[in-house]
Amino acid sequence: MRINADLIEQSSQYVNCIKERELDLRGIKAPAIENLGATRDQFDTIDLSDNEIKKLDNFPLLKRLGCLLLSNNRISKIADGLATNLPKLHTVILSNNNISKLADCDGLSQFTKLEMLSLLDNPVTKEANYRLYVIRKCPALKHLDFRKVKQKERDEANRVFPDDGPAAKKAKTFTPGEGTKLVEKAGPTPQQILAIKAAIANAKTLEEVTRLERALRTGMLPEELGGPKPAGADSMVE
Repeated sequence: MRINADLIEQSSQYVNCIKERELDLRGIKAPAIENLGATRDQFDTIDLSDNEIKKLDNFPLLKRLGCLLLSNNRISKIADGLATNLPKLHTVILSNNNISKLADCDGLSQFTKLEMLSLLDNPVTKEANYRLYVIRKCPALKHLDFRKVKQKERDEANRVFPDDGPAAKKAKTFTPGEGTKLVEKAGPTPQQILAIKAAIANAKTLEEVTRLERALRTGMLPEELGGPKPAGADSMVE
């Protein structure tokens, strides 16, 4: 069954035990998250447990939503950029899904108010340093898998993953010029370029042509055209 405006209107809507408005979309066999704009941002909690959802994505702007219940789905991917549309999200329950790699959790790092997260019964929980990695990615976490996050764990997470915080740049990504200071290299003057070209035209060997062409490309002039003398050259002259 697909989630649409009629289904949302007909589904149970109530004030839960912590006095928050909750929408119950549990167990409807929905294959994907869609059309939640029809909620008109009237809910603090949306329960999407016991469905067939494969990816956590496709949320409209829901400024009020703070809690997502997503246990017992097939979720293996978490989309980037969700935090923009869910700015107040503080609780995500993803127990018994298909998240398998540490990197699959990276999408959660953008939720700056995420305090409670459960990934119990996901394959990723068997990965080495799983708990430390998630704590490092989500520094606001207070409870992970229903266990309190201790300061000792935070310190250890920072030690094991020093470059994997939410502000860190993605690993193995290089942008030319990024993070480096460009230094302009002075090239040969127009007169020197003409001199090099003339020397190439008058060269008598292939080796000499190659050397002069290299000088033209790099701006490193040979000594006979005004370039620097080799180190120690003066001491060799009697």
